[in-house]
Amino acid sequence: MRTTHVWCAGSLYRMRVGAGVLGQVGEELDRLGFRGRVVVITDETVNSLFGSAVKSSLREWGFEPAVVVVPPGEDQKSLDTAGLVYSRLNDVGAERGTPLVSLGGGVIGDLTGFVAATYFRGLPLVHLPTTLLAQVDSSIGGKVAVNHGRLKNNVGAFHQPLAVLSDTSVLARLPAREFRNGMAEVIKSAVIRDAAFFTYLEDGMTDIEDRDEHAMERTVCVTAEIKSAVVQEDERDSGVRNILNFGHTVGHGVETASDFSLSHGEAVSIGMVAACRLAVAMGLLDVEEMERLRSLLVRVGLPVEVPLEVDARAVMAAMTRDKKVSAGRIRFILPVRIGEVVIRNDVPTTLIEETLQNSYAAT
Repeated sequence: MRTTHVWCAGSLYRMRVGAGVLGQVGEELDRLGFRGRVVVITDETVNSLFGSAVKSSLREWGFEPAVVVVPPGEDQKSLDTAGLVYSRLNDVGAERGTPLVSLGGGVIGDLTGFVAATYFRGLPLVHLPTTLLAQVDSSIGGKVAVNHGRLKNNVGAFHQPLAVLSDTSVLARLPAREFRNGMAEVIKSAVIRDAAFFTYLEDGMTDIEDRDEHAMERTVCVTAEIKSAVVQEDERDSGVRNILNFGHTVGHGVETASDFSLSHGEAVSIGMVAACRLAVAMGLLDVEEMERLRSLLVRVGLPVEVPLEVDARAVMAAMTRDKKVSAGRIRFILPVRIGEVVIRNDVPTTLIEETLQNSYAAT
């Protein structure tokens, strides 16, 4: 069991990482001073796996849990579903101080966080992330959002949780593709801030892929600490926090242009290699460093090239609409070495287009 802390919005909250922490949610809420009603928001799949354990822990500590269950899937991260959850909160008698507990992956975490930020102008929030991607990324930092049409995460707010409990034992049930999605964020975090951790991933990938308990605890905790350190420096995403978008500029464009047939982690993997290609072309990065990253992504089973069926013009169009565009310039996070990146908005459009073309799979 590992514990780390995040300082944001003038308050300190803790993250607990390890096997079995899901069953400690009642104790955690009691420690935070809550009593009575608690509302757990989850999806049908996660509820069938872990809902009973969470409710048992809450009841053991004297809480009265109500559970709001939505269907699984990215399409639930919407204003329509948020409206349904508002209605359920009213039905179960949620009050201004009633804590909301998100139990699930990134969709549930973002949906619950958005509801918590907006219902009664703000409810207490605790995250119980059940996917690797949620444990190392979306549950940390307080950015909450829903999608609107084809606009991903464009309706949102900042709303920090009071605690995050990441149970690494639940990752044993995670499908292989979802596990790879999370590993894309793990690798991204090492590239932007921690060269020693990147070396650990290279050397210890066998244990990680076997989901060894100690390896997963270290992997989740170190990745979470990297993100929390960046967030603490820039809570409102106006400066250094942009480095967390390494791989996301091209990645979001590819994800959108593929009509989301590529997962987020797969698209970010492609985007990281594309960003490295740009960095090499601009004389910022040695080819050997790019090959280290490329080799690790391939070893994990992540794609590193844009599929041929994804239209390059659609990728460029999506990139120009992305929320990371500022004053008409596409912002890139470019590595200068493993463990260090820079933020650039001066990349020539012709070089972006050329790099994108070179990022396609060979025919």
